[in-house]
Amino acid sequence: MALLDKLPRHLFTRRGWGMLAAGAFALAAAQVMGRRDLLTLALLLLLLPLVSLAGVRLVKPRFRVYREFNPSPVETSAPAVVSLAVARTGPGSGRVVMEERLPAQFGHPPAFRFPSRAATGGTSRYEYHLTSRYRGQFRIGPVTAEFTDPFGLSLHRRSIDDGDVLTVTPAAVVLPATGLAGARGNDGVTATRVRANPSDDDVMTREYRHGDPMRRVHWAATARHGALMVRQEESVTTPEATIILDHRSGAFAGGPGTSSPGLRGHDGHAPATSDTFEWSVVAAMSVSAHLAERNYGLRLLDAGGEPAFLHSPSSPEPAAEEYSGPSGLQSIAESLAAIHLSGPLHPRRDGVLPDKGGRAAEHRATGTRTHPGIDQGPPAFDDHLMDKLSAHRMRGPLIAVLGRITGEEAAALAPAAAYGTDAFALLAVERPAEFQHVLEVLRQGGWRAVAAGPNTRLSAVWGQFGQEPALPVAPASEVRRGAGVAK
Repeated sequence: MALLDKLPRHLFTRRGWGMLAAGAFALAAAQVMGRRDLLTLALLLLLLPLVSLAGVRLVKPRFRVYREFNPSPVETSAPAVVSLAVARTGPGSGRVVMEERLPAQFGHPPAFRFPSRAATGGTSRYEYHLTSRYRGQFRIGPVTAEFTDPFGLSLHRRSIDDGDVLTVTPAAVVLPATGLAGARGNDGVTATRVRANPSDDDVMTREYRHGDPMRRVHWAATARHGALMVRQEESVTTPEATIILDHRSGAFAGGPGTSSPGLRGHDGHAPATSDTFEWSVVAAMSVSAHLAERNYGLRLLDAGGEPAFLHSPSSPEPAAEEYSGPSGLQSIAESLAAIHLSGPLHPRRDGVLPDKGGRAAEHRATGTRTHPGIDQGPPAFDDHLMDKLSAHRMRGPLIAVLGRITGEEAAALAPAAAYGTDAFALLAVERPAEFQHVLEVLRQGGWRAVAAGPNTRLSAVWGQFGQEPALPVAPASEVRRGAGVAK
């Protein structure tokens, strides 16, 4: 029995291997004893498993597989129910052993027999649960079926479908409430003042409509027209928030060759990421959910002013910048599922540049020195980004989720705070203490800036924004143009 267990199981069953062994023994006995009847028995014992092996590979039963995930997509650490329906579409009979292939992180693959005991209408239904600690897109399946011949001598295993992709989105962290954009109404909207000049004599008015608040009645115009008139200098608008998501390889501790043990594309390859980038992805998801719950319209850009998810394999709309409502938040979550680092790796290591004497350079990542002649990718925080921010100036807060940026990059980004009603910067870095100069440069420009490590609680970091007052911000007209990083 121990010898049979060591034989390959993808060709013959234990019964088949036993019959082959018996045939070989009978053939040897026939040679020694000269018995023709033993020779006939030996040939029968040897040929029957081989014929069954050929038959089970030539006759290919056909199946149809339907797979459904609930919920789809699913958040990290949340269970997803996988429902399978398998039906035979071609001729065939007998029981078949099936197995669902899974990525290694999901554990042991489930196995089941077809048809099931509760099969109805020729369709067998199965159900199992999956939970992922990591975000990404994962190929679930295919279902592999192990067929045997009617005598149970040979085996043949093959896939009966192509599998389906399960999208796992980052789970949002509940953030404490902070002062985001100044005064707002009870219905979650802000009042935007539109006035040609400061004189109240030129206020535009219209007739009173049912539902208009009495505080907007313009009594002087009412007296002139003999009917209730209301002011139009205040129009109710939905607040907007702009989120800058930095996903440059050089801004994070990991480079293009660094990958998370869990993040996988549905093609099996591991996209580039790092612990600090994973923290920033969760931060972007949490901030988006925090603002969406407060009726904000969201606009997401990358460090160069392009759509933040332009290169995300899981994005439903890669070229989209603006999102609103529950559907918009869902699209953001799906886009963040498989986003990865892009661009060439920055040459600095932990931001410390060696000097000629071998000591740490005077300027760390918080300074402005870079290695000459090294391609650092497309420019960040330049006029293209500023133009995008200028088009939506003062419509709501500005939030930047960044990695390791230099003092030069911080100086280029600092004036952008003037385009938002408030500006928040989150730096995901390995050693937050080394980036105090960068934070100071951003704060002088009007940002509320905090650096955090990959093990820092996001809710605690976000809570600091409610404690630290922002410095005065220069008028938007004074924002320095051409402030991009020198190439």
